[in-house]
Amino acid sequence: MSNGMDADNESQITLTRTIAAHVSDVFKAWTDPALIEQWEADEADFDAYEGGQYRFVTFAEDEDETDHEVSGEVLNFVEDERLVLSWVHKDEDDDSELIFVLDIVFKAIGDDSTSITLTERGLAHADPQTRIFSMEAWSAALEELAELME
Repeated sequence: MSNGMDADNESQITLTRTIAAHVSDVFKAWTDPALIEQWEADEADFDAYEGGQYRFVTFAEDEDETDHEVSGEVLNFVEDERLVLSWVHKDEDDDSELIFVLDIVFKAIGDDSTSITLTERGLAHADPQTRIFSMEAWSAALEELAELME
């Protein structure tokens, strides 16, 4: 298992992670709502084809907080190889939207290992703290995925 993080520029973050699981199993964990709900979201809908729609909801832990919801379109779908999603997060507090593209490349390393390269692009981070938060959030998500798969 390996981790890699690269802050390419202000509008792109790239992380690479190797997971001890077959590439088709790892890809399915990104596209099957039942599996997504085991590592990424509390509630998930996912149309597993190019042009499909998706929606992930993470429930708020405190009553005074709102649930975290992202949704978007599947921009590119190549089974076991690549998944590109528009990623839209609506902030209910100030009625704003964060929009970026999430590009995930899957590469088989033998029969029982998969390299994932996740690139978040198009979201300019206002300051170093938001950039670090984004990198840490994606790193934690990939760790959850690795724990599920391994």
